[in-house]
Amino acid sequence: MGVWGRGEPGRLRRAIGLAALALSMAATGGQGAPSAPAESRPVALLLASEMPASLDVARYLVSEKFDGVRAHWDGQTLRFRSGRVVPAPGWFTERLPRRPLDGELWLGRGRFEALSGLVRREGGGDDAAWREVKYLIFELPGADAGFAQRVEEIRRLVYATGWPQLVAVEHTRVASRAELQRRLDEVVRAGGEGLMLHRADAPYETGRSDTLIKLKPTQDAEATVVAHLPGKGRHEGRMGALLLQTPQGLRFRVGTGFSDAQRESPPPVGALITYTYRGLTALGTPRFASFLRVREEF
Repeated sequence: MGVWGRGEPGRLRRAIGLAALALSMAATGGQGAPSAPAESRPVALLLASEMPASLDVARYLVSEKFDGVRAHWDGQTLRFRSGRVVPAPGWFTERLPRRPLDGELWLGRGRFEALSGLVRREGGGDDAAWREVKYLIFELPGADAGFAQRVEEIRRLVYATGWPQLVAVEHTRVASRAELQRRLDEVVRAGGEGLMLHRADAPYETGRSDTLIKLKPTQDAEATVVAHLPGKGRHEGRMGALLLQTPQGLRFRVGTGFSDAQRESPPPVGALITYTYRGLTALGTPRFASFLRVREEF
């Protein structure tokens, strides 16, 4: 018929709806709504814990803690920890081996802000600047061996690649706490951030674990900006401190570590920031808390 019958439009809409649902179910293996794009899924990585007092340092391999941006290579795509694709130039990723790698994109000590700006630019940003970026490899995701053996495999893999921008992170052993402290002091004096300790016999794993330990002169953590507190004296008329809230609900103030520009234009309410501190008070609040940076969502 050239003209629809009275009930036919409704039947057609139902038929189209059922067809769309069938396609959706097929695309998701019958599990209902389509899952989020791979780009938005956080990558499962090993995350460091704070150093406990009882740690046997002789069981660990020690490396410098680099102030870079974590990047995971799955053999085809380079991603931030958030799962978003790193907008690196094609020539950069084309030089990477076709096997999973975990490491840090790094410009050098004290250059985190420049690196942060570069890796957030869509389209790859400044091509010349990417020529300075190193990809520092410290893990082989999924490899079947203890960490010490994985370190050796990383060295062989990087050597075979023969590309100066792909670097195997150096790991060494220390025999005592005193030697570990001397190593930390050397790195910090040279402008480094601290040390990482990875248990030599640890299998590959993901999530927060004491097989990976971070050691810095000060501890650091993250909290959410709740409010801007007005300044006094020379800071009158601009932000004097931030009121922060930890994930556990604890609130405290941070009034140091800011540049004049940051006081004029402070991190917005709701922003996640990183702060440093030196232990906790009896009430559980951070001692000598100081602003470090806004926590970028890479």
